[in-house]
Amino acid sequence: MKITVVGTGYVGLVTGTCLAEVGIDVTCVDIDVKKIENLNKGIIPIWEPGLEPMVKRNFEAGRLHFSTNLSEVLAGSKVVFGAVGTPPDEDGSADLKYVLEVAREVGRHMTEHLVMVTKSTVPVGTAEKVRTALQGELDKRGSDLKFDIASNPEFLKEGDAVSDFLKPDRIVVGVESQKAEDIISKLYKPFTLNGHPVRL
Repeated sequence: MKITVVGTGYVGLVTGTCLAEVGIDVTCVDIDVKKIENLNKGIIPIWEPGLEPMVKRNFEAGRLHFSTNLSEVLAGSKVVFGAVGTPPDEDGSADLKYVLEVAREVGRHMTEHLVMVTKSTVPVGTAEKVRTALQGELDKRGSDLKFDIASNPEFLKEGDAVSDFLKPDRIVVGVESQKAEDIISKLYKPFTLNGHPVRL
């Protein structure tokens, strides 16, 4: 399975790397050119025990890729994780501009069905905003492509994030269709062999 992770911060890089570790073809995308250049050189922007050797191992094995161009890497992706920042807005609420821009970019360039998964920390109601943003771009293209929206909050502790991801005691995912459930269940199957199922 091929997936795309948008955002190479703490959540995005750990998510993408750990998924690559179990054999999934992952491309991590970021608009920060310097960060992507460094990642392609094996320079990791965050400190997390066990992450650096895992990034290098999967990069060298051809399972983990880094890019600044989402439009070029979307083709063939079954799942797109949005793991971008949600900085506080002026009123203290989460600013969703980056989350919604990822959805719009996906809508501009997707070529087949995919599941758009929000991994960022967002308020209730965000899924519908993501749907509207993505669908709006498809409408502009006159496209009848179908997609699913899902929410997959992270439960990663700094300093133990790799272990938390690889050996989860719970994986919580909100989906809206059987097709999305099947895709997400397949994606997370390697992590649920310890007896903790995906909670959909």
